[in-house]
Amino acid sequence: MIDVTNISSNTTFDVDKVRQAVLATLNAHQSEDCEVSVLLTDDTRITKLNWEYRGIDAPTDVLAFAQLEGEDAELTRSNLLGDVVISLETAERQARDETHTFEAEVVLLTIHGVLHLLGYDHQSQNDASIMFEKQDTILQLLQTQQ
Repeated sequence: MIDVTNISSNTTFDVDKVRQAVLATLNAHQSEDCEVSVLLTDDTRITKLNWEYRGIDAPTDVLAFAQLEGEDAELTRSNLLGDVVISLETAERQARDETHTFEAEVVLLTIHGVLHLLGYDHQSQNDASIMFEKQDTILQLLQTQQ
């Protein structure tokens, strides 16, 4: 199950693009039966979450909250993967800076967040290479399907 909720002021954003990005990422990892929740929000809300969970008092583009990590992982249902939170305000700024569409940026951030839920990270150079290669592959797959 993929649940996408938009509580941002951008009510016209097509949340189906987010669902497609989540599904493509899960399919690429044979994890179609996993549950993922995506919250599309604004900079104010994501700043609060960033402060609460990471100690950083600033907006960020995407946060991922995996359910299958840490000491309680064995107690959770194995198909409940986790939650992704995306700031549409930050995504819009980044899209302008990167000179691609707002929609493309949100799709990229969705893939990135779901990859974190699946256990990928970019703390080391090697891990970053693996994660970003996966991200690019899934993004290209989505673009060929359109």
